[in-house]
Amino acid sequence: MRPRAIEEVRGQSDALKPGSPLRRLIEGARGAAGPMSAILWGPPGTGKTTLAHLVATAAERRFVELSAINAGVKDVRAVMEQATRDRDLYGRQTVLFLDEIHRFSKAQQDALLPGVENRLVVLVAATTENPSFSVIAPLLSRSILVRLESLTDDDIAHLLDDAVAENRGLAGEFALSEQARDHLVRMAGGDARRSLTALEAAAGVALDAAGAGAERPVSIEVAHTEQAMATAAVRYDRAGDQHYDVASALIKSMRGSDVDASLHYLARMLEAGEDPRFIARRIVISASEDVGMADPTALQTATAAMHAVAQIGMPEARIILAQAVVHNALAPKSNASYKGINAAIEDVRAGRGGAVPPHLRGSGYAGAAALGHGDGYRYSHDEPGGVGPQQFLPDDLVDADYYHPTDRGWEQSLGPRWASLRGVIKGGGTGSQ
Repeated sequence: MRPRAIEEVRGQSDALKPGSPLRRLIEGARGAAGPMSAILWGPPGTGKTTLAHLVATAAERRFVELSAINAGVKDVRAVMEQATRDRDLYGRQTVLFLDEIHRFSKAQQDALLPGVENRLVVLVAATTENPSFSVIAPLLSRSILVRLESLTDDDIAHLLDDAVAENRGLAGEFALSEQARDHLVRMAGGDARRSLTALEAAAGVALDAAGAGAERPVSIEVAHTEQAMATAAVRYDRAGDQHYDVASALIKSMRGSDVDASLHYLARMLEAGEDPRFIARRIVISASEDVGMADPTALQTATAAMHAVAQIGMPEARIILAQAVVHNALAPKSNASYKGINAAIEDVRAGRGGAVPPHLRGSGYAGAAALGHGDGYRYSHDEPGGVGPQQFLPDDLVDADYYHPTDRGWEQSLGPRWASLRGVIKGGGTGSQ
């Protein structure tokens, strides 16, 4: 099912749009010094090898494939020597596809430079790691960098449909049920190769279950895909009710301090193919809404997890998410900050909250003093204990009372402190910290 023409490629619409460097390379367009090399950066199963084949075949170039796992400088030099002979004897250009270039050492990458610089070969290098950190600068500057994205669910679904129907695939000998297709799409995680491998395995399971003489087409059901992938289909619709139900259950389990339930719902979301970045965002919200000032470090953990997940990706992201979930679940809980901002917003929406008191208004521009802006403002750092009596709220909200610290966790120390500070600000107390 590997695409034989650019029109058959699923996904990568941005990288392959008309006039893009990669499309021009595939179509055989030449610059003044010949075609440029390319570095393809993206997750597994997004078409890096396929695109390299298209670069070679579209312009009838010679295709040579090396893997950085087992190739060395000697192999690279052999390719360059053969490329020279093919160019001089047959006028044919060589495309060198180097998979996992990030595994090449600096010295090995240096060996590629002469051939790339002189356009002796068109290097198409593939990597799953950021080339800025794994590819030497001289090679990067002589190549176009193409970022490939994971295929969408629709792309994977169409690919599976094509594979079931086309002669290059299952040739209409099988029928894929909608539930089985949805399961394969979820488990593929945007990886085309993984989806096709799983489909082929599921077809074998379905054929064994039906028997060799079974009537065609043989139906592939979700039970066959479960057996083929050794993974049960998680009943979870990322676009429907279960998406929100399971996410809600995760939040409520963390809020309820049940670590086991929290990890269960996290596992269900991950195994169903939920975007780990979505999960991380929900954990961050929970850390502020439900834990709050009872344990301020929960928000730090959740925020760090959100950034780490974006950089690491699955499957290791599950470990990071689990740590943040456990922290949230075990932390003391307070929604005082959450309730406080809601109460303040309610007043604002109701039209309460008049003009900013004159002494708090901006006074850093010409004419402000004449308007009385800043007049009478008391600089808090000059007050005993760093706080003194002063009106901060508008006149009609001077007695507003939004924040009520709980007696849980770290926040229990904030209750007496806020009471003392509030007393000083309102005109009494000592301001002691």
